[in-house]
Amino acid sequence: MLEVIGAGFGRTGTLSLKTALERLGFAPCHHMLGLAEHPGEVGLWRRAARGEPVDWDEVYRGYRSTVDWPGARFWRELVERYPAAKVILTTRDFASWYDSVLGTIYRAAIDDSPLASPVLAEVRAMAREVVWDGLFGGRFTDRDHSSRIFEDHVAAVHGRVPAARLLVFDVAQGWRPLCAFLDRPVPDAPFPHRNRREDFGSLLREQSGTSP
Repeated sequence: MLEVIGAGFGRTGTLSLKTALERLGFAPCHHMLGLAEHPGEVGLWRRAARGEPVDWDEVYRGYRSTVDWPGARFWRELVERYPAAKVILTTRDFASWYDSVLGTIYRAAIDDSPLASPVLAEVRAMAREVVWDGLFGGRFTDRDHSSRIFEDHVAAVHGRVPAARLLVFDVAQGWRPLCAFLDRPVPDAPFPHRNRREDFGSLLREQSGTSP
């Protein structure tokens, strides 16, 4: 059963948060990058994108937390289904977020070149359906439109989730606000900072099974 729901968009520090949550005992944590290892989940997310009924307990069977897309697209449903779960909204300045997304995960999602694995092709199709055609209506490259989606999302989370249940979190803040919110001791280790823009290419190669 989910104990922590990440409502922040991809590229707002979600991979760093995933690593941090797992170190704090909320493992395993669901994240887009792990879907290639769980191909049976992909169809469930595609059904969710089409508005079909989804058994969230089935989707998240075995997981204690979730961050990033595709889960963040369905944060409202998850907040309602798991009322005891705490909610973390990772944040980032829109301009830097948009430029980062445009050059990394969006570029990868719209790339039509063949992939080494049919599973990865399914994950890419799902990402388009859930995020780029679904959440952003096929208009991500319209910067003003994407800005409205981004800001409306932040406002909606603030308006829906009670303050006592919500942490608005910039991963640059490190362990202390996160541990205080989750009632966990601060680890004797640096806060993990994963998936910086310069690291994205190597992460993508790992997922696709190609060499550097």
